[in-house]
Amino acid sequence: MDAILSEIIAKYNYWIYVVLMMIGFYAMIGKNNLVKKLLGMNIFQTAIILMFISSGVKKGGLIPVLDKQAALEHGVNSALINNPVPHVLMLTAIVVSVSVTGVALALMQRIYRRYGTLEENEILEKMDR
Repeated sequence: MDAILSEIIAKYNYWIYVVLMMIGFYAMIGKNNLVKKLLGMNIFQTAIILMFISSGVKKGGLIPVLDKQAALEHGVNSALINNPVPHVLMLTAIVVSVSVTGVALALMQRIYRRYGTLEENEILEKMDR
């Protein structure tokens, strides 16, 4: 039992990601307000970005910048170096996330001007007329 508990505590960051993902997922599925849905999507995206960033980090890992001369003479132990690829990919994901949020807010502004509300049910009712 203690081994299971210590394993759960050791992976606390994954539990945080799961909780954030479920909060975001609930907001996207369970709420009727379009702004709340967008906030839920942003929370979900943030959880995924945090998960990928933490996957590229090793305990005691070194930065992926090497001295060329030392690397040629002694070689490189890749097991000791943090992987930079997830970090670079998540920078791109952050830019895309901000862009999607901006476009979604612009669309919501247009929807509000047209229908006078951002509640999904009310919009659907007014579209049927």
